[in-house]
Amino acid sequence: MMSFRNDRLVREPIPMSIVKLVGRVEEYKGKQQLYYQQSPQILESLRKVAIIQSTESSNRIEGIEIPHRQLRAIVEDRVAPSNRSQGGVAGYRDVLATIHASHLHIPVTPNTILQLHRDLYRYAAAEGGRWKTADNRIDWIMPDGTHVLRFSPLSAVQTPHAMDELCAALRRHTDTEDANRLLLIATFALDFLCIHPFLDGNGRMARLLTLLLLYQSGYEVGRFVSIERVIEDSRDSYYDALYESSQGWREGIHSLMPWWEYFLGVMLAAYDEFESRVGMVTAGRGAKSSLVRQMVERTIGDFSMSELLRLCPGVSRPLVRQVLKQMREEGLVECMGLGVSARWRKTTPQ
Repeated sequence: MMSFRNDRLVREPIPMSIVKLVGRVEEYKGKQQLYYQQSPQILESLRKVAIIQSTESSNRIEGIEIPHRQLRAIVEDRVAPSNRSQGGVAGYRDVLATIHASHLHIPVTPNTILQLHRDLYRYAAAEGGRWKTADNRIDWIMPDGTHVLRFSPLSAVQTPHAMDELCAALRRHTDTEDANRLLLIATFALDFLCIHPFLDGNGRMARLLTLLLLYQSGYEVGRFVSIERVIEDSRDSYYDALYESSQGWREGIHSLMPWWEYFLGVMLAAYDEFESRVGMVTAGRGAKSSLVRQMVERTIGDFSMSELLRLCPGVSRPLVRQVLKQMREEGLVECMGLGVSARWRKTTPQ
């Protein structure tokens, strides 16, 4: 909206650093078909893991946390949600499934966004599918618990028109193809977050809409690597870039560069991880051992051997068991039980 007025996206000078980042992402996109020629079993395993990680990370960024085993059962639709947190997970699962299955047939319009938000809150007590009815604000929460204003989004009265304008700008640039598609998607997400059109769920909706637009533009890495988890892993940088690019947004004098750099960095990290994981599971034994170690290092909380196997498609159970044994001897992990259902966890550095 504010980033699109006066054809800013077309006139904005793009520094060589951004051009290079865009070029690197485009190179990865060009190699997607090569990755798809890998074993279907490997890709299907990566896809299932990405759905669970995306749902978990996007909700956890917003402070919604439930035990991993409960979350997995809800994502796989084996149990019904029984509280607000579980309802949030189930709603995200449903919207994510809709995007995965039907992205080519989902126009990004105000009505579509309202419908997706309604689906996000299908299992929660909160009322979804309506623009905010009261003004909201984004605060810093200080160590002593006090709140300091970080950003003041548009008012509830301004929101419906702003969302109409934002979606119209997206459609105009998409139809005319006069702006780089990656920067267009990044800018749409920034303005959505600055408008903050809902009382709750803005961050999750921004990530879901970003994924939808990426799929529609042919950037499908999010099917196999959780972009939401990459964002969670870089949460401090996410908030810093959003803060820097939101300053002066209302007046249209904000800088798009911090947000563009962060967004492109996330895309590169996701594609790099995808290439690395597909390469490792089709390479030799040493590479597969490295993959197991990487997945252990990235795991939050405790885990079972079965969960680790799902994160490492194409790696055998004996090899996972051997790597865990080596890591335990090195003092990197510890086992908290006996048998195949035993839980493992990373040790705390001394």
